[in-house]
Amino acid sequence: MRDDTMTASAKAAALAAFKDMAREPGVPKPDPILVVDKVVRRFGGLTAVDVDHVEVQRGSITALIGPNGAGKTTFFNQLTGFDTADAGAWTFNGRAMNGVPAHRVARSGMVRTFQLTKALSRLTVMENMRLGAQHQVGESFWHALLPPLWRKQEDEITERAEELLARFKLDAKRDDFAGSLSGGQRKLLEMARALMVRPELVMLDEPMAGVNPALTQSLLGHVKDLRQQGMTVLFVEHDMDMVRDISDWVIVMAQGMVIAEGPPSTIMSDERVIDAYLGAHHDAPLSESELEAQLHEAEAALEAEIEEETQK
Repeated sequence: MRDDTMTASAKAAALAAFKDMAREPGVPKPDPILVVDKVVRRFGGLTAVDVDHVEVQRGSITALIGPNGAGKTTFFNQLTGFDTADAGAWTFNGRAMNGVPAHRVARSGMVRTFQLTKALSRLTVMENMRLGAQHQVGESFWHALLPPLWRKQEDEITERAEELLARFKLDAKRDDFAGSLSGGQRKLLEMARALMVRPELVMLDEPMAGVNPALTQSLLGHVKDLRQQGMTVLFVEHDMDMVRDISDWVIVMAQGMVIAEGPPSTIMSDERVIDAYLGAHHDAPLSESELEAQLHEAEAALEAEIEEETQK
């Protein structure tokens, strides 16, 4: 009962921050943990990301949605140091992060998971967890030769790993190779490993992708629990039922740009969002002239095909 009360309280606090907020792209937040300005990423002649301004509210669960090819994962890659933006700047807790390599981004308290899990399959579940811990004294060659210098820290790391594995119901798998886990269990492991650094912002790239229904509710509960523990969550997802269930705010991308923001209860009825997913004229009937033009095009294509076959 106490957990339910705490969860409701955390959600109420997050929703209060968004009360009466304008539903426009780049709307300022009262206490943003992440602020992005004019980030651009190009691949040749293709502009994959062109985000003018966006802010992520501290202590909230924010969904990042959009049609396939909208640039969501590429945007994640820029922010977390796994790719280099061509232009723009962003701050995490007021600290400039553009140009910071991925491992330093994680050390600062901003961690991410991947759509395709990155578990080290030939290491055990516990070894994967231990690797997630930061600033390990025993990683130094000379310190490694002197166990008294790192043994206590390793015990503390192992204790935290045990706690997280128990929370994610992976404790029975602690000595199994990560490669033996199911897709859903690997998602759980990746999320648990990310928490080894005690992050402030957790970025999840399609956490439900490839997860069987039996583990879906478990993963949903863990995402909600992150907010309850004081963390901020930004996640990419295509499942709109999940977005409505757990998110406090939704940011919509299309063609690399942020085109809309708003609460999950109303965002899917936003004309800009409908346009992005279905096209501006998805339900507009053809006029007589448009229909006649299409018929002429079809007839011309058919005649050309017949003529080509005749010449053969």
